[in-house]
Amino acid sequence: MYYKIYGKGNINLVFLHGWAINSEIWNFIIPFFEKEFRLYLIDLPGYGLNKVFNDVTLNELAKQLINFLPYKSVVIGWSLGGLIAMKLALMEPRNLSGIITISSSPKFVSTEYWPGIKPKILYNFQHYVQNNLQQAIERFLILQTLGAKDVNINITKLKKIIFSQHIPSIHVLNHGLKILATTDLRKELTSIKIPFLRIYGALDNLVPRQIIPILDNIVPQSSSITFDKAAHIPFISHADIFYKHIVNFLNKINYQ
Repeated sequence: MYYKIYGKGNINLVFLHGWAINSEIWNFIIPFFEKEFRLYLIDLPGYGLNKVFNDVTLNELAKQLINFLPYKSVVIGWSLGGLIAMKLALMEPRNLSGIITISSSPKFVSTEYWPGIKPKILYNFQHYVQNNLQQAIERFLILQTLGAKDVNINITKLKKIIFSQHIPSIHVLNHGLKILATTDLRKELTSIKIPFLRIYGALDNLVPRQIIPILDNIVPQSSSITFDKAAHIPFISHADIFYKHIVNFLNKINYQ
């Protein structure tokens, strides 16, 4: 597992990126957090500078990460990273002080009674990845930023992050899509007892805001925050407000 460390605070924050991206995505918010906290920015297998990749299930990936988690850390996961954070909270709650999920869902694919990504869209992405990798990633970036403030700026920033390092392989990206397409943690979420904050963008095209009240009922022990003018990347489009909400949540946690 490849990771970078920033800051010298006493509270450990572990950041997990989403599909097709890498840990550089967090560079936009490092200046906000590094003065007070110790940050661990992880490149998931096959992404960024972590070129080691094996086909693993979500459970196996979580087990790999457990070995790298600082004791009593707070895991902050975005999109696919949020799904992993939820799994970590279910598997290793004693080693965590809390989790924060950003633009994430326990089940990303929509069904008749569950809002999410239409199965056809995920299928199309598999097709795009197979035939034109760069175009597939660019389409994904457009979906992430559609409707948000300063869309062009966000897409430019994201492209720079992704294409400045080696692009994940077709195999890695398809494996990530498979996890997104098949995972359903809804029934398990009621077992999460550690502090749990869920953050959403009201304009998100990948994680519809309709799931927020549903999850408020499924996981009443968690809390949720919605950024009205944000899409899938609220920590970039609204970094200062994002920081304030995170710190407010962290200040309420008992780290003993």
